[in-house]
Order: sequence, then C-alpha cells, then structure tokens
Amino acid sequence: MSDCSPRTLALLRDLIAFDTTSRNSNLDLIHYIRDHLAALGVESTLVFDDTRTKANLYATIGPTDRGGICLSGHTDVVPVDDQDWSSDPFTLTERDGKLYGRGTADMKGFVATALAMAPDFLAADLKTPIHYAFSYDEELGCIGVRGLLERLAGMAVKPRFCIVGEPTSMQVVVGHKGKLSMRCHVHGHACHSSLAPRGVNAVEYAAEVVAYLRRMGRRFALEGPFDPDYDVPHTTVHTGVIQGGTARNIVPTDCAFEFEFRHIATHPVAPMLAEVQDFAHKTLEPEMRAVQPGTGFSWTPLSEAPALDTPPDLDDVALVKHLVERNDHGKVAFGTEGALYTSMAGIPAVVCGPGDIDQAHKPDEFVSLDQLARAERFLTRLKAAVV
Repeated sequence: MSDCSPRTLALLRDLIAFDTTSRNSNLDLIHYIRDHLAALGVESTLVFDDTRTKANLYATIGPTDRGGICLSGHTDVVPVDDQDWSSDPFTLTERDGKLYGRGTADMKGFVATALAMAPDFLAADLKTPIHYAFSYDEELGCIGVRGLLERLAGMAVKPRFCIVGEPTSMQVVVGHKGKLSMRCHVHGHACHSSLAPRGVNAVEYAAEVVAYLRRMGRRFALEGPFDPDYDVPHTTVHTGVIQGGTARNIVPTDCAFEFEFRHIATHPVAPMLAEVQDFAHKTLEPEMRAVQPGTGFSWTPLSEAPALDTPPDLDDVALVKHLVERNDHGKVAFGTEGALYTSMAGIPAVVCGPGDIDQAHKPDEFVSLDQLARAERFLTRLKAAVV
C-alpha cells in the first residue's frame, strides 16, 4: 500500500478539525485555505452567501489570460449526530492504512490533496492555469456553488474544464443522475373519527399520492428509459419523510411528506412532477372539496440539481483518463456540483476523486492512504500535462 505525502496528511488533519457541518459556518476553514494560499503568494476570491457567514473560494495558479483546469470540492460535511464513531470524528485518526474522520472521503481528502500540490504547481512553468474552487452547502442541495458559478459565467476568462473530486475511487465519471426534491402539504378538514365521512383525511389523501409515486417508480423500473452505464439504470422515485395527524380518534387536517426523483439525463424531470401533481389536483382534490371547500394540496420545492452527461469523447475527458491511467469511464447515482458547472457556466466536467462513496455519511468514514497517494500521482501528472 502506498502512503501519501506528509504535506497532504498535515493539511487533511487541519481540514478535518474544522466542524463544517452544513448547519455551521465554513468561514474558519475558508480563511485557513485563503491564508495557506496567500503564504504561497496565491490570491483568493471569496464569494459569500447573503448572511456572509459562509463563502466559496476561488483561486488561480498560472496564467490568467486563458482557460484552465478547475479542481472543485465542497467544504461542508454531513452531521455526526447519533452516529456511533470509534474515534473523534473531527480528529484525523489513522488505523491500518486508513484515515478516519468526518469528511475524509466526502470530500476533504481531495481538497487537502489539491492544496498540497499548490507549491508544485507554483514551481512549474504552467502554460495552462490550475484553478481551485471550494464551495459551501453542497450537502444541502448544491446550494453554495451557484453563487460562484454565476460569477464565473460572467468572467471573460473562465476554466475550460472542471474536475470535481468527489469519491469515485479515482474512476473517471462522466455522468450522474439529476435530482428534484419536493415537499407536499395536504390540507384536510378535521372532525371526530366517528364522523369520518364528514372530514377530509389528510393522511389518507397523502397516502394515495405516495402510492402513486410508488407506482411511477415501478413503471420506470419496468419501462425505462434506461441507461446501462448506471448501477441502477433508470430513474428512481422515493418518499423519505411523512408526518401527519394528532390523535387516533381525530380525522387529521394536516399531513406533509417529502419525496424525490433521481433521474437519468435522458428522462426530463418536469413531466414527472406534472404527472403526480395532476393526479393530486385533478383526481383527488375534487373528492376532497366535495366534502369541504378549500382543502387540497400545496407543493414546496426543496432542492433541484441537473443531471451530468459529459460526452466521453471530449479531449479533456481523454486527458483525465490518461492521468488516472485507465481507459474506462462510468456514471453514478449520487449527485455532484459537476452538472451545475456545465448548466450554469458552460464548463464541461467530470467527477474523479479519492475514496469510496460507500464510506460517505457513515460513522467511521475513512479514506485509504493508497487512495490519497493515487490522487497525488494523478495531480502530479496533471502538472506535467499543463506545463
């Protein structure tokens, strides 16, 4: 097993120590990265959220008059609440060739490796610039990077290509599913359960919509469309949260549930949402309002991110394959910021980074030393390719 460099280890140890759970500010970590780069003579641009408690960071090494390769990562992590960890999740711990800590795989391992390469990038006579882009609130629906991408889209010179370092075990990923998450609120009418026909049972009508979503998911699994490059080769539908009712003997007046579509690129999501909303408003709502006017459904978008579908024959995709020393490519079910680079800023992207997504969000999350060493070799070859 190969070991990664002490420089990467030191940076990762520092990054893990910042509790950048999405509910918290990430500014301490962003200022740490800014100061680290400033000590090397690299200036950073910070793009803040409206509260100025969170920020993206963007920096360039090399010439600024031409597009370059962007190394992209998010700085936030998911909570550790109620997870059974064997060691402090915010203290980097090494055991048996693995580095444990919240965010080691998803995805501070990549951020640390990219930053560790900064002195080497600076020492080289880069003909093509290397850009760093580090975001906030990716775990909440790729929220933070959007402000940065709006800035990049308006720049005269922007990156020509982006490598998002989410954990793919250093496989080149050219596609991932898009996602639309929604909350549906069912507005019923309460009454005593002995007089149930005089009420409008919000829980039962919610259940009918949830069952309809389930039937949609089954249909997609049977009829497609399909993309065989995915482990799950079709669009999926999932209801994850439902809440409603106050007592067993009261017809419930309120119920809310949250659901999502994870769709392949060739399966537009807007008609899916329209289909389930039509069922609710055209089939169920008339029944509800025949009993009590004003009852029905309302909908709240929670998050939306497009699918990534980068053509695998692009020159820069071939370059990344060369750098990781493998000729294959794949697609993944989980979402990344890569699709937003393309849709918002016109920057093609692939996903390629150290670690296994199966470790993400779990207790005892880890990245192996070997994976970080492979990422270092990848970036070293990138440096040689752009001098």
